[in-house]
Amino acid sequence: MTDFPWLVIGLGNPGPEYKNTRHNIGAMVISQVINDAGEKLSHHKKTSADICETRFGNNKVILATLRCYMNESGGPTSLLTNFFKIPVENIIFMHDELDLPFGEIRIKQGGGDNGHNGLKSVRGSLNSGEFVRLRLGIGRPPGPIDPGDFVLKPFNFFEKSQMTDYLQAAAGALVDIVDKGVNAAQNLHNGNA
Repeated sequence: MTDFPWLVIGLGNPGPEYKNTRHNIGAMVISQVINDAGEKLSHHKKTSADICETRFGNNKVILATLRCYMNESGGPTSLLTNFFKIPVENIIFMHDELDLPFGEIRIKQGGGDNGHNGLKSVRGSLNSGEFVRLRLGIGRPPGPIDPGDFVLKPFNFFEKSQMTDYLQAAAGALVDIVDKGVNAAQNLHNGNA
């Protein structure tokens, strides 16, 4: 579909204390895709990232998680794009989205960062927002809970019970973006709850 590889970054925070929190849903999708393929991430010394080079059909794909905190995602992203020579329109970020209910997926190319510090850092380092976003709904916090605290909390019991299906649906949307293109993937996934 394209001469350039795709770079897919699952945003999150490093360390076991953040592994299963809402902010790490993007990194959780990377883990799902890699586990399904029987592959694994390995440390890429020049970029402060863990990567897996694979293929979706005829397309080369670099799956990555970053070894930095969410609000510092821009630097490692810039290193990855320069190292692999990937244009911004071939970068996909998977990230948590407060404005979508838990389990909903939306695909978007371009647009603002909507208050997401990871995306803000990335836009600053890439000098562009024209990358693809796989927005993964986590819902709004109930009652008076601060959104900044909410995203750093683990998923609740109900959400955990739905997680396998959610991660597989997100992985399917990711494959469709790469194999079929952004517009076709939006038509397939943006209307689904």
